[in-house]
Amino acid sequence: MIKVLFFARYKEVLKQEQLQLQWQAQWQTLGDIRAHLVQQGGPWSVLEDPGIMCARNQDMCRLDTAVQDGDEVAFFPTVTGG
Repeated sequence: MIKVLFFARYKEVLKQEQLQLQWQAQWQTLGDIRAHLVQQGGPWSVLEDPGIMCARNQDMCRLDTAVQDGDEVAFFPTVTGG
């Protein structure tokens, strides 16, 4: 299983904070998981955000970071301050 967390605007648009996904062997990277979610259409297109940030097991990373069964991944928009 993969635990997927959503933060800020993504959480609001998707109306959920987290979900559990059954592991699929074809998933190699966080980008693969994101693509799987985006393919669901509708509000999931929010994850196509070019400024998307992500983490694997609470460490900041990139979409090309490898994933494996049992990981926790998180997606969140770019944080800006002012």
